[in-house]
Amino acid sequence: MMSVSDNLQAIRHRISEAARACGRDAADILLLAVSKTKPDADIIAAHAAGQTAFGENYVQEGCDKAQRLTEAGLKLDWHFIGPIQSNKTRPVATWFDWVHSIDREKIASRLSEQRDAHRPPLNVCIQVNVSGETSKSGVAPDELPALADAVARLPRLALRGLMAIPEPTDDAALQRRRFAHLRQLRDELNARGHALDTLSMGMSQDLEAAIAEGATLVRVGSALFGARS
Repeated sequence: MMSVSDNLQAIRHRISEAARACGRDAADILLLAVSKTKPDADIIAAHAAGQTAFGENYVQEGCDKAQRLTEAGLKLDWHFIGPIQSNKTRPVATWFDWVHSIDREKIASRLSEQRDAHRPPLNVCIQVNVSGETSKSGVAPDELPALADAVARLPRLALRGLMAIPEPTDDAALQRRRFAHLRQLRDELNARGHALDTLSMGMSQDLEAAIAEGATLVRVGSALFGARS
C-alpha cells in the first residue's frame, strides 16, 4: 500500500509534468492537500513529507483540527474550501488562513467583522459556478463583478482570486474550457482594477487541464489520502 509520503511524491510529479507540458514553472502552483474526514495522523505524515497547506470542507471538523494541530506546534496553512452558513463564520474567521468559497456578500461581511484585527487579513477567493449547475455553489459569472467589488472593499479580508468546482467530466477539452472560463473571468476583473493572483481550480481527476489553463492552486484529496472514509 502506498504511503501518504509516496502519494505526495507522485502528485508532485504529476504537477511538475503538467507544468512542463505547458511551459509553466511548477513552483508557481501550490498543492492544497484536502484532508476532510482524514485523521490528524495523515496530516502529520503529509507535513513530515513537506506539505504545509491543508484544505477542509466542514467547519467544525476543520476548526477542531486546526486548533489541535496548531496547539501541538505544527505550522500549517489552513484553507476552508466548503460552503459556509452565516452562523458558522466566526470559527472560520478564527482558525483559517484562507477561504475559497465566498459566494455572497453576507458571508464575506461576517468574515470581515469577525476576523481578529491583530491577525493578518483573511485571504479569500470567490467561488464561481462555471458549469451552470443549479445544485452547485458559487456565484453566476454575470454577478461576479459586483460581488468582487463588494468583497474588495471589506476590511480584514484580502481578495486573492477565484475558485471553481466544475461538474465532473472525463472530456479533457470540456475540462479545459471551463477552467479557461475562470481564468478569463479573473483577467476581466484585473482589467477593471483588481489584483487577483490566485486561480484555485483542479482536483485529483483534472489537475492537468487546470494547470494548462493557469491554475495557481490545485486541491487534491483522494489521490493523496485515499478514498474518503
